[in-house]
Amino acid sequence: MVTNKACIVRLSRYKNALSRLKSLGFVKVFSDNLADAADVTPSQVRKDFSIFGVTGNRRGGYVLDELIERLNRILGKNVTQNVVIVGAGRIGSALMKYKGFEKENIKVLAVFDSEPAKQDPKADTPILPIEQLEGFIRKHHIKIGIIAVPDIAATEVMSIMNNAGIKGVLNFASIRLKGGEETVINNVNLVSELENVIYFVNASEKSKKGGK
Repeated sequence: MVTNKACIVRLSRYKNALSRLKSLGFVKVFSDNLADAADVTPSQVRKDFSIFGVTGNRRGGYVLDELIERLNRILGKNVTQNVVIVGAGRIGSALMKYKGFEKENIKVLAVFDSEPAKQDPKADTPILPIEQLEGFIRKHHIKIGIIAVPDIAATEVMSIMNNAGIKGVLNFASIRLKGGEETVINNVNLVSELENVIYFVNASEKSKKGGK
């Protein structure tokens, strides 16, 4: 089933909210609980769940553990998702060391970089030459890739991933990349995101000053 990106983003937020509620001792939850935690309306929660046939009881709500398991299946988190990272710079290295991936059933099988000084084939998460990328993807049937290279190299890396059969890419380069018709690409521009935050902070401050 294919649905809009905004819905999938909300499902992830619901799942994260459920994890927090579980840590607080909740056993059951209602759409109101999730709506408050995810900053949406209860009707939006129910609408999103209905798309995937997730139902609760109006009086009894949702059994928390069952709902988490169901959302994990919908989001593909019920099985380990193997990924590769291209780029062993600051972003790539931070992602490689991120402990949250394991908790979410995501495993970084390898990192690739063109600089010999950064390569370490014997590391727990091996850092391999970029020349081995396409063969590695094919051998391990990997479908998800993360691009964390300079803009000048991003298009070439995207081409290699396309040729190797990658179906989903998280791109941290500041240029927008395009793949095949069946390739899902999420372009994450950190500078642009920060600029948006700066703008709205400044706009809010100007509005407050103007109101005085």
